[in-house]
Amino acid sequence: MRFVRVPVAPALVALVAFAASFGPGSALAASAEKGKAAYIQFGCWQCHDYNGQGVSTSNGRVIARTAMPLDAFIAFVRTTDGAMPPYRPPVLSDEDLGDIYAYLQSLPEPKAASDIPLLKNDVRSQ
Repeated sequence: MRFVRVPVAPALVALVAFAASFGPGSALAASAEKGKAAYIQFGCWQCHDYNGQGVSTSNGRVIARTAMPLDAFIAFVRTTDGAMPPYRPPVLSDEDLGDIYAYLQSLPEPKAASDIPLLKNDVRSQ
């Protein structure tokens, strides 16, 4: 069997080191209750609403139950250059971001349109 050396990109090494720094079970140690408080304290609700559904398509995306892994979520919040300002560690700690992530993951699915009375009755058919 032949072994082939494949160069590992420095970014990949940094990502693995970053993920390993959280240690096993650190996401489980996060608190959705503390995350809700931090979400409100740091003003996330102003663009993303209290339920993480966003307030408009141009401002505040849906972030509830994000499929983004915790490490990617933290990296995005730290380095975003879009409409959302980046939140550096002196402002928002990794622990706070882990708690906010836990809160976002704990939010329930929105109701289906068929379960909302106003949307259930199609006024065009009347």
